[in-house]
Amino acid sequence: MGKSSKQRQLHLGAFVFGVGHHVAAWRYPESDTNGLLKLDFYRQFAQTAERGKFDLIFVEDIPVLPEQWERAVNYTLPVRAETMTLLSALASATKHIGLVGTVSTTYNEPFHVARKFASLDHLSQGRAGWNAVTTSLDHTAKNFGRDQHLEHSLRYERAKEFVDVVKALWDSWEEDALLMDEAGAYLVNLDKVHEINHQGTHFSVRGPLNIHRPPQGQPVIVQAGSSATGQAFAAQAAEVVFTAWQTLEEARSFYTQLKSQLPAYGRSSEELKILPGILPFIGSTEEEAQEKEAAFQDLVLPTVGYGMLQNMLKVDLSSYPLDSPLPTLPDAAEINGGKSRYQLLLDMTRRENLTVRQLIHRVTGARGHRTIAGTPKQIADLMEEWFVNEACDGFNIMPPYLPGGLDAFVDLVIPELQRRGLFRTEYEGTTLRDHLGLEKPR
Repeated sequence: MGKSSKQRQLHLGAFVFGVGHHVAAWRYPESDTNGLLKLDFYRQFAQTAERGKFDLIFVEDIPVLPEQWERAVNYTLPVRAETMTLLSALASATKHIGLVGTVSTTYNEPFHVARKFASLDHLSQGRAGWNAVTTSLDHTAKNFGRDQHLEHSLRYERAKEFVDVVKALWDSWEEDALLMDEAGAYLVNLDKVHEINHQGTHFSVRGPLNIHRPPQGQPVIVQAGSSATGQAFAAQAAEVVFTAWQTLEEARSFYTQLKSQLPAYGRSSEELKILPGILPFIGSTEEEAQEKEAAFQDLVLPTVGYGMLQNMLKVDLSSYPLDSPLPTLPDAAEINGGKSRYQLLLDMTRRENLTVRQLIHRVTGARGHRTIAGTPKQIADLMEEWFVNEACDGFNIMPPYLPGGLDAFVDLVIPELQRRGLFRTEYEGTTLRDHLGLEKPR
């Protein structure tokens, strides 16, 4: 299937999201809704992913109740553990797997973020990663003393400076600055600890950090935007990009376009890993997998579907019947929300002439990411096709329900990928950078 994959192996993330990624996961009988915000639930997820030799687990963060909060509370299970608290707990429950958490650059300060991820990297012995995102969900600004969001391009301008400051703080201690010289009574070589004295458009930070250099040098920087502005940010600063695409052609175009921007910043293709999300429904036959997906869709209340569309498209479609064609939607340039996901949904509706019901099915499952219902072999076929044809460097796996959705992937799909030589059978390093094949920053 396409080019040889012998010189490359897949990188895999396990994306924990409530009790499963499908919006109706909490209504599915096999979901563990009693485990929400209990450490054993998340420990099981992390240890199952580690058993499957995943590169990393990924924790998102949404600092607001999404959509209209009444509907969110009643129907969509929006409860989320705070990222750093959860990952710190999981550091002690795992030994190898990377720990990647989302922290917004829009509603935080660089010194706090640098300190938290440096701490996590030390406590986990080099397994920390930061998903540096801008925040675009409606109403978040009002939780942080603002009336409205920064404009899209300004959010990314702030994000770029934010990441620069955080990296400078991680570098404010040289590698051998901590001496711990008991005989000479020297804790630190002060010549190797430096103020950063950053004065920029958005931030003024003196430094240095009050934590010595992290084991990885710098925790891995992850990014999740796919707009033109987001790509420029990723090309400069990111080492992993989480993204969403529906077709091989779209994914290949994005992969080529983003990787082609790296040389302008003195970077090679291997310094950035691109991982699209996929939501797998796994069955012993294709028909069984499709029946499982249909069972989830039957649990979605129409009001929830309409609400998710309104939240993602910024258009109220509640007056349109479920089986009616979608109306003409505005261009992405006209919105101030998440432009890349909006554009993906817009392209999907135009390409496939979707009805309101069909688009609801796309967003209530994977929120625009690729959904596949099939046997372990069929799912591995799709992953191999995308991988060897340079549409990705791996995938962020989004189980539709937990814990069974991740168990099935680890027990059925991972062995199929290993048989094909596409995925590791054992960890070969100790840090997240080792798993991803990324060099330690100098």
